[in-house]
Amino acid sequence: MTTNEQVTHKFPPGFLWGASTSAYQIEGAWNEDGKGESVWDRFVHQPGKIERGETADVACDHYHRMPADVALMKELGLKAYRFSISWSRVLPEGQGKVNKQGLDFYDRLVDELGRAGIAANATLHHWDLPQALQDRGGWPRRECADWFAEYARVIFDRLGDRVAMGAWVKGWVGK
Repeated sequence: MTTNEQVTHKFPPGFLWGASTSAYQIEGAWNEDGKGESVWDRFVHQPGKIERGETADVACDHYHRMPADVALMKELGLKAYRFSISWSRVLPEGQGKVNKQGLDFYDRLVDELGRAGIAANATLHHWDLPQALQDRGGWPRRECADWFAEYARVIFDRLGDRVAMGAWVKGWVGK
């Protein structure tokens, strides 16, 4: 092959170009609208734990800029977006009372993705356990599976009709 030849790759039918993020790394708004503290929030605020004391307190500010971020995804031609949901934004204490503002954010995100023709793919846990549950023993405690099941039910009840990849792909990709 000479340096002037163009290489063309073909992807299989149905291949989705997309992007992925984690809530902690992009959302910011770490202590806004009723969000509880996560294990990462606690860790990064301890002096000496992170070089230069950096945190994701603001990060990309996706929490406030989400519609513009989704518009950029659409402009890039993305057909899928895998995002994680901050458990402590939805259930600040890890269980019990739901934070309506936090859950509403993810509801708006999923709707915005749908309007943009981007398939939503949610990750329920991306290494950001609510600190309140960590203080009670975290994942090593058997009860943590029950706490997670409660959280998953809250998310499925609110977003499950719009996040199942198969249904989204059939409904929006290619339109």
